Amino acid sequence: MIEIENVSKVYDGTRVVDDVTMTVPDGALAVIVGTSGSGKTTLLRMINRLVELSSGRILIDGRDTSTIPAHKLRRQIGYAIQGHGLFPHRTVGQNIATVPNLLHWDAAKVSARVDELLDLFQLDPAEFRDRYPGQLSGGQQQRVGVARALAASPKLLLMDEPFGALDPIIRARAQEDLRQIQRRLGTTIVLVTHDMNEAINLGDRIAVMDQAKLLQYDTPQEIVTRPATAFVGELLGSGERPFRLLSMQPVRAFIEPGAANGPALGEGASLHDALEEALWTGRDAVPVEDGTGKVLGRVTLATAIRQAARPQ
Repeated sequence: MIEIENVSKVYDGTRVVDDVTMTVPDGALAVIVGTSGSGKTTLLRMINRLVELSSGRILIDGRDTSTIPAHKLRRQIGYAIQGHGLFPHRTVGQNIATVPNLLHWDAAKVSARVDELLDLFQLDPAEFRDRYPGQLSGGQQQRVGVARALAASPKLLLMDEPFGALDPIIRARAQEDLRQIQRRLGTTIVLVTHDMNEAINLGDRIAVMDQAKLLQYDTPQEIVTRPATAFVGELLGSGERPFRLLSMQPVRAFIEPGAANGPALGEGASLHDALEEALWTGRDAVPVEDGTGKVLGRVTLATAIRQAARPQ
């Protein structure tokens, strides 16, 4: 879907992105993570030509973006930023309709798309279509911002710290919403964050940047288990790595026969979920059930702790 080939950006003699090469597969969610000033946002903004390249090239679906007029390119690419960027003087419906109107969709098609997206984000169209951004909560505003970015059904969505302004509980829900919608629509997403937890929770692939360079681009599993540099390891946090590894291990691989009291976990949960549930509820084991509610067995606290302590 996206091919970034030897891309650099120079400002006043300073390289802010230095010879980056990476490919984002069609339908994948790629996360670019790094500290402030690492070049991650500049790299993202070069994809839709909000920042022009100094050298290299970027191809989308095999087409060099430099051959497409910038305003036409941007209408094909969704863009969502931290703080949502909604127009305060426009209603929710008018905000979502921004790009479809620029593309001269007819009014009936625009209205249907607005309602479809509000339903998708669990915002009742009759209740929210005519509200203004100032009448929404932070989480609702963020949902509308992403809905606006998806309005013209772009195959590619760029997101720059989209959840940075949300409190932790709303942020976790927004991340879950994004993942579910991305899987349903098959949209290719490139998301920038400074939060490695967010990168691991969301990403199919993670690009770690520091001082304008791409240090590692791989799956979350590889990033966590085989950090390419000391900086990548520091960004992961050595004390947190065992728990990150637990979050990547499905609980179904550790089910054993036997009963356990209390609420059950679904078989799609992680070993980290089992550890957390057991510790919070003071249980030695947690039952695991399938999608029909049938109990498959249990996972013990001792198993989760043993896996967390396993040498890597």
